[in-house]
Amino acid sequence: MDLILWRHAEAQEWTPGCDDMARRLTSRGEKQAARMAGWLDRQLPDNTRILVSPARRAEQTASALDRKFKVRSELAPGGTVAQLLEMAQWPDAKGCVLVVGHQPTLGQTIAQLIGLSVTECTVRKSAVWWLRHRQRETLVQTLVVTVQSPEVL
Repeated sequence: MDLILWRHAEAQEWTPGCDDMARRLTSRGEKQAARMAGWLDRQLPDNTRILVSPARRAEQTASALDRKFKVRSELAPGGTVAQLLEMAQWPDAKGCVLVVGHQPTLGQTIAQLIGLSVTECTVRKSAVWWLRHRQRETLVQTLVVTVQSPEVL
């Protein structure tokens, strides 16, 4: 199984009293999302399941890919690693699952899956971490296939 974690692109700053779920991408964020979506579109299998946080900025990021996706409330800010892994059906799903979500949940998921000694790692805005689960006889592994940032594409 492949699990691809895509952090939403740059969004408007949060200010007291604003609705966090309604924050939109900035113009820079729209460019980041488009750049990463172009790369992802060339890499992803056609049958990739795409799961997206209901936050506006995550939906806008996913929309740049121009593929069908499912909005899942469990992926909203404050969601847990367990919820994300359950949504993705890690490690038992067949094929490829793309999750568009938020920090710190994405970084916590990565740290857990690759066995880091810290509880989370930093994921830049609009960056992608592509992880692969595989089993070789009795050895179970999580491989980091690639880490991409829109600034280097």
